[in-house]
Amino acid sequence: MKRIAIPVVKGKLSEQFEKCHYCEIFEIEGDNVKSNEVEVPPSDTAQLPDWAEKQGITDFIVYKIDKKIIRLFTGKKINLFVGIMIDSPGKLIESYVDGTLKSDEKVISDITSE
Repeated sequence: MKRIAIPVVKGKLSEQFEKCHYCEIFEIEGDNVKSNEVEVPPSDTAQLPDWAEKQGITDFIVYKIDKKIIRLFTGKKINLFVGIMIDSPGKLIESYVDGTLKSDEKVISDITSE
């Protein structure tokens, strides 16, 4: 089973992952997809990977993220899809399932050059 988290603000993918207070978590098992909204506890950004690991999250779909945090997520073996264009969680998870989720190269370049 996969558990994919999408940080959400006003019904769309959050522009800045670290400032998000809610995630839509999708559980995918075979053809079944379930979702629920979960509050992200306020904490130091560096603690987010620990929180995600405790939630059983396997993948995160994000727009922008601090590159220091990327290392922490990879240390927990949580996949990150970075630079994903802002859209509704439902449309993003459809693209994930279909294998058509694409990163914006400009966003990736901005993150890696910081």
